[in-house]
Amino acid sequence: MTQLSTTTITGALDLSRYRPVRVGGAPVRVESDEQGRWRLASEETLDAYPDRITDCLVRGAERHPERTLAARRGADGAWQRLSYRQLLAQARAIGQALLDRGLSAERPLMIWSGNDLQHLQLALGALYAGIPYCPVSPAASHNAGDYTKLAHFVRHLTPGMVYASDGGACAAALATLPDGVEIVLDQGQAKAGRASTALADLLATVPRSVDTANAACGPDTIAKFLFTSGSTKLPKAVITTQRMLCANQQMLLQSFPAFGDKPPVLLDWLPWSHTFGGSHNLGIALYNGGSYYIDDGKPTAHDFATTVRNLQDVAPTVFFNVPKGWELLTTALQDNPELCKRFFSQMELFFFAGAGLSQAAWDALEQVSEAGCGQRIRIMAGLGMTETSPSCTFTTGPVMMAGYVGLPAPACEVKLVQVDGKYEARFRGPHVMPGYWRAPDASAAAFDEEGYYCSGDAVRFVDPARPELGLMFDGRIAEDFKLSSGTFVSVGPLRARVIGAGAPYVHDVVVAGIDRDSIGLLVFPRLDQCLSLSGLGADADTAAILASVPVRQHFQRLMTQLNAQATGSASRVARMLLLEEAPSVQAGEQTDKGSINQRVVLQRRAALVEALYGDSAAVLRNEASGGA
Repeated sequence: MTQLSTTTITGALDLSRYRPVRVGGAPVRVESDEQGRWRLASEETLDAYPDRITDCLVRGAERHPERTLAARRGADGAWQRLSYRQLLAQARAIGQALLDRGLSAERPLMIWSGNDLQHLQLALGALYAGIPYCPVSPAASHNAGDYTKLAHFVRHLTPGMVYASDGGACAAALATLPDGVEIVLDQGQAKAGRASTALADLLATVPRSVDTANAACGPDTIAKFLFTSGSTKLPKAVITTQRMLCANQQMLLQSFPAFGDKPPVLLDWLPWSHTFGGSHNLGIALYNGGSYYIDDGKPTAHDFATTVRNLQDVAPTVFFNVPKGWELLTTALQDNPELCKRFFSQMELFFFAGAGLSQAAWDALEQVSEAGCGQRIRIMAGLGMTETSPSCTFTTGPVMMAGYVGLPAPACEVKLVQVDGKYEARFRGPHVMPGYWRAPDASAAAFDEEGYYCSGDAVRFVDPARPELGLMFDGRIAEDFKLSSGTFVSVGPLRARVIGAGAPYVHDVVVAGIDRDSIGLLVFPRLDQCLSLSGLGADADTAAILASVPVRQHFQRLMTQLNAQATGSASRVARMLLLEEAPSVQAGEQTDKGSINQRVVLQRRAALVEALYGDSAAVLRNEASGGA
């Protein structure tokens, strides 16, 4: 093997316009071999990390017992706070209650709840006792009678206990549970005939053997199960160990030493049923002695006002959101000088997740930062997944732009292997899962012959001549497809191009054309923006908005603009259909954090795909080629 480059990354990025913040910048080793495979690794070794993530809770209760670890607004609007001392005491009590009931990896705890303080109490209790838990998206248990996915989760994990924050809201789902599964509720009642236990009873348990159980936990103890999104098959349960959580947080700390300079403060809505919200973000607060404020807002036109209200009280040091959330926040900051002043008072780092941030949104965010505090804030991203708990690479290199996913974190080994004409990113390190729970065949298929996890994510070098500069995201290999001509379509880059060029009128897009003659787009428009564009009154319905002349003309121009940059049938858009129905979380078309599942959309809307390639007057066509 020939070593091509060992370079310390410095100087290329002009940081003079950015607020000073400590970000890692270790040398990166880049190598290639005769098979055309590449390997990248940081030359910084990983420092020691705890055996258990709850060691950070114990340490916090000793060093700063009254500091807020978690808070959420109550029904009266006041913040309800739990300190490190309180949460340790609650974790010990709940952990003892779980041990008393004989819960284990074979009979774990399942949590049917969104982000709330009770969810956190139960999760920490399970972690402290060494009993795995599984957080499930509320959409699965509130799905109006369709509990197919929820039933799969229950069959696969065989939980010994299920917690639901509201028994009334989940009554129908709770009724589907097998006999012998204990139901724990914070409020409300299960359906008649099903007994339930009050969460208060668990909290009242006197600790006896739980500290001994905690001491017996080690790096290989299963911390939790997280289900994958099921983008290609039924969701799989990812085994997440204590080592994975602790190692990944240490990788984060060494990539962003600012987290250790002062306790981080987060205000965050990203769901704990996903690895980014529940392992990454919540973990940053816990691992570094910080405070986590639960945001009940969401990045939608209706719910973002809650986030704005919360930001008037809480000044985060680091802020995470999906692209839509960043766009809404940029507008709010532009319109509210006092909010802007408060928001930037302690801010050090921005992160985005769920999808790529368009360059237009990126530029707007930097402009509002400069206007608000006289400096830009570094916008960070990376590449991660549930199977790697989650982070593998971070944008700590010398490039700052949309699509950049950066360089390997300390202790993460990255291997690039050519698959279907692209480089698949594969990962190895202490943060990578041992496998999927009760799925030996899927586990074996997930790793290559050298033990690297095969992510299915495609990447490319920012500059092939200088691979040490790092990596750009190049889409999901599983989403790519061939046209009937055999031409390969790379979905990820095309989708990003459409969203970027279509801002602010495009929410998301799904690329169609498998075994067809040409590419078609199913577009999820932003109806609030399209309403303004249409010139119609506020009471106009969705169909009228999308059928209006100004809106159709705009999207026709967008298609022309996209095709002006096309190099052939693999990137030329022949037709486009604007969708009236938003992507459904309940149907699995969209995750809680806003990521689109292309396969599910194409399956669920097969009739619309047929309409896209038919004679419907609603379809916009490439005027230059008559839609061919």
